[in-house]
Amino acid sequence: MTRKIRIGIVGLQPGVSWAARAHLPALASLADRFEIAGVANTSRESAEAAANACGIPRAFDDVADMAASPEIDLISVTVRVPHHLALVRAAVTGGKSVYCEWPLGNGLAEAEEMVALVQGVGVRGFAGTQARVAPAVQYLGLLLREGYVGRVLSVTVTAFGRSWGPTHADARNRGYLLDKANGATMLTIPLGHTLAGITQALGPFTEVSSQVINRRGSILLPETGETVPFDAPDQVLIAGLLGGEIAEGAPISIHYRGGMPRDRDGFVMEINGTEGDLRLLGRHGGVQQIPLRIEGGRGEDCGFAALPVPESLTGQGWPEDVNPGNVARMYARVAEDLATGSTLAPSFEDALQLHRLIDTIERASRSGQRLPVPEGPAAAP
Repeated sequence: MTRKIRIGIVGLQPGVSWAARAHLPALASLADRFEIAGVANTSRESAEAAANACGIPRAFDDVADMAASPEIDLISVTVRVPHHLALVRAAVTGGKSVYCEWPLGNGLAEAEEMVALVQGVGVRGFAGTQARVAPAVQYLGLLLREGYVGRVLSVTVTAFGRSWGPTHADARNRGYLLDKANGATMLTIPLGHTLAGITQALGPFTEVSSQVINRRGSILLPETGETVPFDAPDQVLIAGLLGGEIAEGAPISIHYRGGMPRDRDGFVMEINGTEGDLRLLGRHGGVQQIPLRIEGGRGEDCGFAALPVPESLTGQGWPEDVNPGNVARMYARVAEDLATGSTLAPSFEDALQLHRLIDTIERASRSGQRLPVPEGPAAAP
């Protein structure tokens, strides 16, 4: 019997944090492959409280202490973006492989440093771009590879980005998402996850032009009644070209806007081809966190019909809730990669290429030019 992977979680606040809401139930569904062996937070006291509340056997002083422990195999970093680099550096320096939530770093330079860290030490780095493993995204890619639409002619995406609209629900944490300096914006988080899904199903971007803009300038905090300024983008428009075997040369347009839709579908991706059309649909633009539906039509069809995702992609004992379900799919791939040396899970290198794309989008907006996207490694299907 293969020994379980002993995982240490960084950033666990029972009942509140992303680690509590997504990682704990995801790992519970993979109890045959993972054991949650420790927790590290901003203080030993916080770590002990989390460990006691969640039945985790050990609390650590900090990530360096965790990385030095022979009782830990893999460290999972689930905190806010500005802290990722320091925590990943501590984990890798201690010789541990790392699962780090997306965005990997606060900008391209930090992502480059993290990739250099894991490559230099010879450990594995896994990036939490969960949209890549979402069942609907996987099925969309399969339909395209099987030729459902024929040759891809164009791709159009329109979406709402939730937190950057007229109101912002979390007044206590308002500075995190509303200040673009933190690297946690509509471009990097919901659109970043969508870009990961697009490249997974369709292939890489080869060039982009863009507008990354803040139009509102201020936002209402309903909890306090305050209207406060913010500088994170609330409108992102991208026009580009795709490469790769599936969509070589196809134009793609994307428009993300802050807020929530008035009707049911705040995320619509339409793929038009020589033989048919596909739609990927959902409530809003945070595609890594919502149920997604696929519709298609071919030939003489006058409309679209639902294309249910096969049970082979959904019915493997994953949690039914989307968030822990997709995180469990990520961890299952991580377990296989660590056991066999495979490359099934999105890696730090994959995340670096996504950071390159986002950096190109930002530079294209500032310059007003169409820019090529630097090439990087291809993601596994």
